[in-house]
Amino acid sequence: MDGELNVTYITLGGHVELHKYRYLYFIIMFTVYILIICFNSTIVCLIWIHKNLHEPMYIFIAGLLMNSLLFSSAFYPKLLIDFLTEKQIISYPGCLSQYVLFYSLCASEFLLLAAMAYDRYVSICKPLQYHTIMRQTNIIIALVSAWIVPPSHMLVAAALVANGQLCDFTLKGIFCNNSVVKLQCVRSTVIIIYGVFILFNLAILPVFFILFTYIKILKICYKSSAGVRKKAAETCLPHLLVLLSLLCLITYEVIVVRLETNIPKTVRLIITLKIIVYHPLFNPLIYGLKMREISKHLKRLICQTIITV
Repeated sequence: MDGELNVTYITLGGHVELHKYRYLYFIIMFTVYILIICFNSTIVCLIWIHKNLHEPMYIFIAGLLMNSLLFSSAFYPKLLIDFLTEKQIISYPGCLSQYVLFYSLCASEFLLLAAMAYDRYVSICKPLQYHTIMRQTNIIIALVSAWIVPPSHMLVAAALVANGQLCDFTLKGIFCNNSVVKLQCVRSTVIIIYGVFILFNLAILPVFFILFTYIKILKICYKSSAGVRKKAAETCLPHLLVLLSLLCLITYEVIVVRLETNIPKTVRLIITLKIIVYHPLFNPLIYGLKMREISKHLKRLICQTIITV
């Protein structure tokens, strides 16, 4: 009992008129969560089942969609519970866990997109060396690194944050992100510097690497035949669309959270919901519709389902 009394709780104050719309929020977000699970799982299963999709590009896509599933499962259950409870609170250790998961999985997505960009670069710019460079071992290393490197960075950040004393116990958001640092009595310079290091290392560098590879690809495509340009457009366009979507998320984090921009509570909620809804739902749709081989298997699956029904 004493242990329970000593637990510090954080109030999630980002909800808007929850007492009035709690059931509407719950139904909408529960539906979205089910759709995210169904859409992402379907594409991952198609890639797993069909041998012609056992190529590096599709394996990385499966990794990206698995990341979307992990991201959604880390936040939706707690969010759905909050919609139905009178008090929207979370324990401080639970808040730090959300903080770690949020940035780890976002960073993992950047690293996976960087790996996908490199795969496209090798495929288009160095086709004769493709199978030598993109060996199974290298693919596994890229996937494992994408899911190990970000958490190792974020756990250090969480340990630094956990050492600080809290003077505020209410967050402006609906889940814990970098705003948790603002709850401390004194802003630690070490945490700020380390946060910039993480941002540079796990977001800015991968983005520059992705842009560098696509510039190289565009140069090759400009000098190549129409067939090569068509292949590049089919495989690279979905990755660029996903990257742009993810950059919008990071822009929000930098402008609103880090720079402490004051925006209306309703606008903040809408933007936050867009982050956790749009991106995990957007990824499987864009890859399912834009990647020809995946789209072909997806159409066949839908036709078989309709015939069976």
